[in-house]
Amino acid sequence: MPGRFESSAGTRAAALDSSHCFLGVDVSALGRPWRARLDRAGEMRALAIHQVGGHDELVARVLAGRDVAPEAVERYLDPTLRDLMPDPFVLTDMEAATERLRRAVERGERVAIFGDYDVDGACSAALVSEYLEACGCETIVHIPDRVTEGYGPNVEAMAAFAAQGARLVITVDCGAVSHEPFAAARGLGLDVVAFDHHQAPATLPDALAIVDPNREDDLSGLGHLCAAGVAFLALVALNRSLRDAGFWNGRKAPDLMAALDLVALATVADVVPLTGLNRAFVVKGLQVMRRRGRPGLAALFDVAGADGAPKPYHLGFLIGPRINAGGRIGDAGLGARLLTTTDDLVARDIAAELDRLNRARRAIELDAVAEAEAEALAALGLEEKGAAVVVAGETWPQGVVGLIAARLKERFDRPAFALTFAGGHAVGSGRSIPGVDLGRTVRAALEAGLIVKGGGHAMAAGLTVERARLGELRAFLEERLAHSVSAARASARLSVDAALTASAATPDLVRRLDAAGPYGSGNPEPLFVLPRHRLADVMPIGGDHLRARAVAMDGSTLDAIAFRSVGKTLGEALKRLRGASVHLAGTLSINRWGGRERAQFRVVDVAEAER
Repeated sequence: MPGRFESSAGTRAAALDSSHCFLGVDVSALGRPWRARLDRAGEMRALAIHQVGGHDELVARVLAGRDVAPEAVERYLDPTLRDLMPDPFVLTDMEAATERLRRAVERGERVAIFGDYDVDGACSAALVSEYLEACGCETIVHIPDRVTEGYGPNVEAMAAFAAQGARLVITVDCGAVSHEPFAAARGLGLDVVAFDHHQAPATLPDALAIVDPNREDDLSGLGHLCAAGVAFLALVALNRSLRDAGFWNGRKAPDLMAALDLVALATVADVVPLTGLNRAFVVKGLQVMRRRGRPGLAALFDVAGADGAPKPYHLGFLIGPRINAGGRIGDAGLGARLLTTTDDLVARDIAAELDRLNRARRAIELDAVAEAEAEALAALGLEEKGAAVVVAGETWPQGVVGLIAARLKERFDRPAFALTFAGGHAVGSGRSIPGVDLGRTVRAALEAGLIVKGGGHAMAAGLTVERARLGELRAFLEERLAHSVSAARASARLSVDAALTASAATPDLVRRLDAAGPYGSGNPEPLFVLPRHRLADVMPIGGDHLRARAVAMDGSTLDAIAFRSVGKTLGEALKRLRGASVHLAGTLSINRWGGRERAQFRVVDVAEAER
């Protein structure tokens, strides 16, 4: 194959033009073409990073594949907030928000904080509450019950805040569409400041300040931030304002850097792009987590069995789901209380309860997903035609519909909505695929009067629709999404960083690659191909997963696992190709078991090697 070379590390990197198929795979088991991530310019960039900068050859390819210039490598590997932090006041309404928060601090007001019931909402609420409490304010933190209160601020909560003596209400990770609740708050004499990041309508609610980089008149270019990122910038602005006013004379200001663990957790869990400022938030936040200074997070890491130093994988797949479990099927306020407690015993108790709720959530989800998949298959037909999947169930808990939608999106490779009936309405969530903006679509449905309420961002959205209009909603989504889904699926491909052999996949290699992370949305984890490896010992584990061994031509082996693949296209392909020579595509991680470390290959696709 032209342009391929052997490195001293024993890896084989494919230097192909991006228009060619990697290893000749134009249709994999999952129906995708494989392409080299690096084009010829990228190959030259990787060569410069390796030869001039002296960096590991494979790491150089990974950095070049993420558009890192040779002269920017050191800043990329060790990003600093000083270099990447914008002036908070570039955000529309930040000046008004800062002025009102400064007055609240100076007067020692009681401040109410209303947060969403997901990880971003819990982290944002904890972040703001912790800072204001350190300033001497008393805070009331309220996370709504998903079933009885629904999404976002509500009139009853505003009345309760006023009755408890609050004069200022701060909403986090919600508020950009809360017209009626904010009008009620104003009638009660409450000032409202919202810190949100969801797509906002042209006509905003009546509030003192709505800080949202995704409102139409915001030109900050910070729309990639999660709500906790927006809240952190607000606290930076407030800290500066208090310092300029002489508030901190003779006393120490709160350590905002120590709060980056919350921003990192929210950034990863909310699946916003891990680029630029977000990447710096996560890098620095993970460093804070390693010190285990926050009792709630330390307890949750322990109960989740997270081993090794904290990584984005832990936050997205172990920590985040447990915090979310409270809002899904239990007490929605558990997450925020866990993140703000300073008592180790309280932290362990809450962490144990969240772990229990997460196990219960998984059992409920398993049954609901099976039912939802059957309904989706019936609707799509044998050829699985349709731009979107829309399913509804009579008994699904509202707290798991987002998870059902995510599973359907993975299963059918198209946007998916899962709704549950509540009286005369259906309430639910949607998840999208790259290239299809679901938040904009839901907002269009709202503006058309088709749904009762709804909102979100590109990859996830929520809505409420009258039961009688569910058919109209399905038709609207089909028409609205047909072109973008078709285009997104036609352009879908698997971008490969390099090819390597089983013998080259070592824990040391994984650690070197981790140094170029963290990886996540917008900054994909390095993806490798094991070329012409024999697929051996394919067997199910844990009910949903498949385990296998990849055997190279020199006899070296590598443990492999395909998560949630049993009964799916990937799993069936792996079982069918047992014993055959295959190209395996996947990512590398370290499996720690019995005091030993081994490299493990997480399979994401497979193709039969040509005989």
